Amino acid sequence: MPFQPIPSEKRADAVVRQIELLILRGLLRPGERLPAERELAERMEVSRPSLREALADLQARGLLQSRAGSGVYVADVLGAAFSPALVALFQRHEEAVFDYLSFRRDLEGQAAERAARDGLAADLALVDRCFNRMEQAKDRADPAEEARLDAEFHLAILEASHNIVLLHMMRSMLDLLRSGVFYNRDIMFDGPGTSERLLAQHRAINTALQARDPEAARQAVEAHLDYVREAYKGHLDRARREEIAQMRLARS
Repeated sequence: MPFQPIPSEKRADAVVRQIELLILRGLLRPGERLPAERELAERMEVSRPSLREALADLQARGLLQSRAGSGVYVADVLGAAFSPALVALFQRHEEAVFDYLSFRRDLEGQAAERAARDGLAADLALVDRCFNRMEQAKDRADPAEEARLDAEFHLAILEASHNIVLLHMMRSMLDLLRSGVFYNRDIMFDGPGTSERLLAQHRAINTALQARDPEAARQAVEAHLDYVREAYKGHLDRARREEIAQMRLARS
């Protein structure tokens, strides 16, 4: 008979499986540094040779990367759902922004609905904490900080939906937004009172989530992204009018 005894699992294999799950579930994020080898081995209660074997396996498969003199990090490629050529194409054509916002509206609306219905108490507590940070930052007038906290808030909702495929796809979308591929938040939202309106929209999302109202949560996310879409359209219209006005001025 071809059957062979099944050996007990190697410690290195157990380490690999645990780190894989942490990455898959979004608990270890792209670009995040792992603890130093000695500390990590102590936390996981494995020998350092077993840990090194596991880390080498994960690096060989592209999930981790070693940086000389710095340590071991979760590979950035986990969030790279789009090829560089496609990203460049997005940047050259403004219609991609409208499709991007429609995509986010549909999927984030679903995620908010799931989070309100199925999210755990700890998930919703994290969403609430992210929103509280947004409120605390409103008087600092730091657009970069506001953008970072905005992304964290939306990511917390995605994590609360407990759909790992949706999480990784949308994380890559938020990464493109943070890097300015789709639009420049500072330019789009520079009008008077805009910051307050955005904060109010995020408050409505958070309130619906904390009340565990799936329908209200989905509608609040959709209303927020509809507003962003209109803001982008308004920005393009202003830019076109400014271009025409400058041409007239130059001609005169």
